[in-house]
Amino acid sequence: MLDPELLARITARRAELDELEEQLAKQLAEVRAERDELAVAERVLERMSEQLADERASAAPMPGQAVMLIPHRTSEVEEAVLPLDYQRILAAVRQAAGPVMARQVGEVLGVDISVRAKLVLSRT
Repeated sequence: MLDPELLARITARRAELDELEEQLAKQLAEVRAERDELAVAERVLERMSEQLADERASAAPMPGQAVMLIPHRTSEVEEAVLPLDYQRILAAVRQAAGPVMARQVGEVLGVDISVRAKLVLSRT
């Protein structure tokens, strides 16, 4: 005859293991779902990185070619082709009676001159 106490212990342990198996199966399913999501995110990131690299390559200057915001100085270049901020700086320098400092130009242009070496032209 089997010991009823041992049978009860075996039954209880089997129930614990069944519950643990169910929890682990659920956790495994969650891990697999997250792994699948990461794989999709990785593919999207790769695709977007390729597109961005293509866009940058098509917008970048050719090797040896410099991007210039200010045209080379020649007698044919007119002041009107300069960016507006540069035109304003030239006008402020021309109004001065002699040599000018950046602080003086900043004052004329109405930019913040409270921090030395940080004169920033505002776009107005």
